[in-house]
Order: sequence, then C-alpha cells, then structure tokens
Amino acid sequence: MTSTVVVGGFFGDEGKGKIISYLAIKDNPTIIVRGGAGPNAGHTIRDGDKVYKVRMLPSGFLNKNAKVMIGPGVVINPEVLKKEINDFEVSGRVFIDKHCGIIEETHLVRDSKGELKDKIGSTGSGTGPANADRAMRVLNLAKDFDSLSSLIIDVPQEINNALSKNEHVLVEGTQGTFLSLWHGTYPFVTSKDVTASGICADIGLGPTKVDEVIVVFKSYVTRVGTGPLEKELSLEEAEKKGWSEFGTVTGRQRRAADFDFDLARRAIMLNGATQISITKLDVLFSDCAGKTSFDELSDGAKSFIKNIETKLNTPVTIIGTGPSVNDVIDRRN
Repeated sequence: MTSTVVVGGFFGDEGKGKIISYLAIKDNPTIIVRGGAGPNAGHTIRDGDKVYKVRMLPSGFLNKNAKVMIGPGVVINPEVLKKEINDFEVSGRVFIDKHCGIIEETHLVRDSKGELKDKIGSTGSGTGPANADRAMRVLNLAKDFDSLSSLIIDVPQEINNALSKNEHVLVEGTQGTFLSLWHGTYPFVTSKDVTASGICADIGLGPTKVDEVIVVFKSYVTRVGTGPLEKELSLEEAEKKGWSEFGTVTGRQRRAADFDFDLARRAIMLNGATQISITKLDVLFSDCAGKTSFDELSDGAKSFIKNIETKLNTPVTIIGTGPSVNDVIDRRN
C-alpha cells in the first residue's frame, strides 16, 4: 500500500491545489480523496491555457484515470458540486460518502451575516453553520437526498480496499494548519481540524495506513481575512515584493509576511510531516521561473531551500516554480 497525505502548513493559500494536481498526474493514484471543511476552501489550478477554480472536487481531477472522492467528514453544497462535475467534465468518476453533510439554504443565510461574518471573516459558504449543525446532530446527510444517490459510495471502504491491493491513494487536505479549529489561531479558524490527522479521520484512513505526509508551505506567508499574522507587511511592501494576492473563494486581499520558521516548525510537528513542498519559489527568485531541475536554480534559491531543510530538519522534495501544473522540481527518489 502507498498513501500520501497533502496538507497546508500555514493559513491556507499555500498552493496545495497545484501540488496535488502535479502528484495526481505524476504518481497516477487510483483514488484521489478529499477531507477538510467544505466549499469554503478554494484551489486554483492551471493546466496549459485552462484555469480551474475548485471548491468541492479534489484538485487531482486532472488525472482522467483516477476516481475522485469526498470523504464523510466533509460538508457538501450539492449545487457547487454538480456545477464542478459538469464544468470540469468528470462525470462518472466522482463519488461522495453517504455521511457527507449537506449545506442547505439556511446555512448560507446564517453564514452571510452576524458574528461569523463580522468577526471571523467567514466565507459565507455555509460551511461553518453546517458543521455546527452536524455537531448538534441535526444536519441532513447525503443519504437523505435522492438526487445524490448516483454519486454515493462507501469512501472509507474504497480507499482501504485500494491500499490492500497495493494501489496508490492521494489524500487532499484543505485550508491550512493554523486554521485548524484545534491548533489554529482560535477564534479566527475554520470549523474543523484540518491537520493531517483530521483529514485522515474525515476520509476513514487509520494512522497506521499513512505512508507519507507532505506539508505545503509557500515561499512567504499569506492570510485571507482576520486573525493574527506575525510580522505582517504593509500592503505597499507586499505589492513591492510581488506578494499581492487575492483569495480563490472570497476574492479578498491576502495579507502577507516573510516565511515564518516558527510556524513551519510547529506545522511539521502537528502534521507529522515526512516531506515539505515549497511553492512560488519563482515569486521570490524570478530567475527560477519554470525550472524543473534543482541544479538549474540560482545560488540564492538553492540556499533558501537548503536553509529550510536545515532549520526544519525535513527534506524539501517538491518545489513549485510557476503557476502551471508542470512547473515543478521533484526531488523524490
């Protein structure tokens, strides 16, 4: 069996979608399965001249041979899911678990006003209120909707069956470590634990069946919405560095700061990371754009990566050097 779990190391926005898409094509897993909170997480994927903005589907759907699944711990907006299935032409290979919670109109209304919106900066996707209703045992589940019956499968059974046959499973996390309800900057967090352990619980993958945990860090730190951000740069400073970005789901301005080794060290501990992926190296070092070999990097870029490995005592195996799926340096054996 081989299973690889990919999670965000900072506050989301690390570029997980691109890394997962690369792994989905390169490693050719049988199943790509998503855990996490719900459609409040957005991933942007560029494949050639196509740009996909994904909120519900696993980012690895670009591999047309793989089944893509959503674990029982995730809450689903059926309209968003069905639109992505149609828009991204993945009909027939998308499956959800019968225990996935369902976001309904009442959750969207509750999430668009009040304290969650004003104080926490909620995305308005209904994810938080749906997960709250789930904790109160009043949320409707996928099995309660006939319109979803054709998508339902036993996700934990499927992924464990695949592993027992020595097939590869790619597990996709959402948000980032410090948006975890347990381990993040509470109360400015999402409505669930989104560390590797939480993501595995969402899909029914036991801890002894995890082979690799890849934590994704951006070459700098960004955060959408409210909450603490150590050594935050002014908007002018961020723009000068080329770090001015906007959230996939909300379109809100991302706040920025330099790479935070203390946060990264804690993320590695909390996730039990075996590997690190660094994204957007080309934003820090423009001469590295599109490189696919570590030897081709500038001395400054190499030093940046080696410093991370030394300080965090974890190998940097996958490096993003541009927006395209294939703008990657893969240092795995």
